[in-house]
Amino acid sequence: MNKLTSFPYNQVLVLGLAKSGAAAAKLLHKSGISVRVNDQQAFEDNTEAQTLHNEGIEVVTGGHPLSVLDGVDYVVKNPGIPYHNPVVEAALEKGIPVVTEVELAYMLHKGPIVAITGSNGKTTTTTLVYEMIEKSKRPVALAGNIGKVSCEVAQHTTSDETMVMELSSFQLLGTETFKPEISVFLNLYEAHLDYHKTMEHYGQSKANIFRNQTSEDYAIFNADHTEVLKLSEQIQAKKVPFSLCSKQPDGVWCDEDSIYYKDTLVIKRNEVILEGEHNLENTMAAVAAALLAGATLEGIREVLSTFTGVKHRLQYVKEVRQRRFFNDSKATNVLATQKALGAFQNPTIWLAGGLDRGQSFEGLVPYMKNVKAMVVFGETAQKLRDFGNQNGIETIFMVDNVKQAAEKAYRISAEQDVILLSPACASWDQYKTFEERGNMFVEAVHTLE
Repeated sequence: MNKLTSFPYNQVLVLGLAKSGAAAAKLLHKSGISVRVNDQQAFEDNTEAQTLHNEGIEVVTGGHPLSVLDGVDYVVKNPGIPYHNPVVEAALEKGIPVVTEVELAYMLHKGPIVAITGSNGKTTTTTLVYEMIEKSKRPVALAGNIGKVSCEVAQHTTSDETMVMELSSFQLLGTETFKPEISVFLNLYEAHLDYHKTMEHYGQSKANIFRNQTSEDYAIFNADHTEVLKLSEQIQAKKVPFSLCSKQPDGVWCDEDSIYYKDTLVIKRNEVILEGEHNLENTMAAVAAALLAGATLEGIREVLSTFTGVKHRLQYVKEVRQRRFFNDSKATNVLATQKALGAFQNPTIWLAGGLDRGQSFEGLVPYMKNVKAMVVFGETAQKLRDFGNQNGIETIFMVDNVKQAAEKAYRISAEQDVILLSPACASWDQYKTFEERGNMFVEAVHTLE
């Protein structure tokens, strides 16, 4: 197991648990570094805190007293904890570094890193890059916001292994020395402003992905997005743009028939399984990153001709009697559902609904042209029904859950239809997670004949 060596701090506070905090605390403890853990949840209800306590780690729970900073010279913060947290504010006032566990992963991992960020498409692109490198028979590890805590993965990597990391703005905001050999900045849309407050702060947080890169590194970015292009001006690494709109002599581009890296034909577009223009952008970014990381064209082509999508993210489920079913349960907001509805030219039966956060669905109006019917559920069912009626959708059914939605959509469908679950709402009114919601849909689809 890799351990932190030459660690320049004496007493570390891990602020906030969940998976990343618990992993960071265990790593620090196993590396022989003095660590204290502080978590909001009471000890008697806090399984992770109990586990760490039993391993001999100092644990303070039930609140965030400023005394947890006593003797501390380094703070590893759970990404979700805001910077206006009193302990974070006090640490920064004292000049104590406040980072996320991504910094620890960077200290641990001795091989190359491919780091990927963006408002949308991170998981798909990260998975594509990982599989392209793996199919090229090169050592590779998957980590980050994709569900695998980076500092946990890095404990088991080797120096010849490429670590492919999906990183959120929350994680990147808490980096100081982190420097990937290859960075990818996919796009920038309005999101997480409850945390970042402004788009400028949000964008700069993501731009931390290439802040420490040098001329020996590579920065891949979306040349079609004005805000990303503006942020790319600060890049010191070798610039590798990708674009749907124009030829890129130093990057990845496409015409109506094919995708190219510089002047090299990578793959014919009709051989790529993933649907949608947004996935074409993800594909081009992944091609650039994988090639620069040492993947072969053969490995890349094999992945692109077989990859049907990440689970719950415009995931192709099955074709039943010439109806294609797609699970996009991860679409918990209007922006994500815009991408999903815009991905198809076929007549589409749209399944939507969930937690009512008071949001408007008006942003979906330009994407409704192929929607022939709707099946709605959850707290927003009536609101979505009204929205559909206002936009000329004559066939709309209200049902109790996604299982019934799949069955109803199939009964009213015709050959060549797309049946798309893209809720545009969070799942918490009926389901613990979007994964649970998506799994119910997938299971229902597999019972149809």
